[in-house]
Amino acid sequence: MKKMVIIILMLSVIGGIVYKMFLDDKVKGEKDTLIMAFGDSLTYGKGDRDEEGYIGILERNLNGRYQDRSFVIKNFGVPGRKSSGVLNELSNIHTTEKLNEANHFIVFIGTNDLIKSNGGDYSPLNHDKIMKGFYEYKRNMKAILELLRTANKSAPIVVVGIYNPYPDGEKIESYIDEWNEATEEIAKSQKNTVFVGTNDLFKGKNKSDYFSDSLHLDEDGYELLANRIMNQHNFAKNE
Repeated sequence: MKKMVIIILMLSVIGGIVYKMFLDDKVKGEKDTLIMAFGDSLTYGKGDRDEEGYIGILERNLNGRYQDRSFVIKNFGVPGRKSSGVLNELSNIHTTEKLNEANHFIVFIGTNDLIKSNGGDYSPLNHDKIMKGFYEYKRNMKAILELLRTANKSAPIVVVGIYNPYPDGEKIESYIDEWNEATEEIAKSQKNTVFVGTNDLFKGKNKSDYFSDSLHLDEDGYELLANRIMNQHNFAKNE
């Protein structure tokens, strides 16, 4: 009889521990925040010797600021990718099936659309070629946001604008501004979508302090970018 009582008590204790673990896991799961980021080499993090990029820095800073929850950012950045590449990625059945799991999206694309439409660099500028790429980019960006919203009705979308890697280049600046203005308008047309501008981040600064090469940022540059995104969107609020 005593053995039976002891066994029952032990099972009760074990059951209580298991139930508490279940509740803890459930609470933790409810506080997990998944962010999916799509883009090119800048989202990939090229140029950062610490191999974090703005995605790694953003994830680290979010987990440091909000210690009552866990932030995980899945990085879908691919060097050389254009907006058409992001659209193809999102159309992939394996990716599409995962989109409804995200709490937030980040889309940072367009730099390669602009550069490649001009032949691979920023000099000399060919207006007709750039504008052809511009119209294609706008169609793709609109389709990207529509696809994300169709797959996930509630997750906020953060659209990051492109920057001028040549702050003193006035000619390319006008195209950068035009692309950003169009991107912001497209973002405004979608519900729960915010545009984060970046073109002012490096104005008046020594380029060698923030860039690893002519285009890509270094650790300090990515830190500025991550802070800008974090300060303009509340990732702790899961819609």
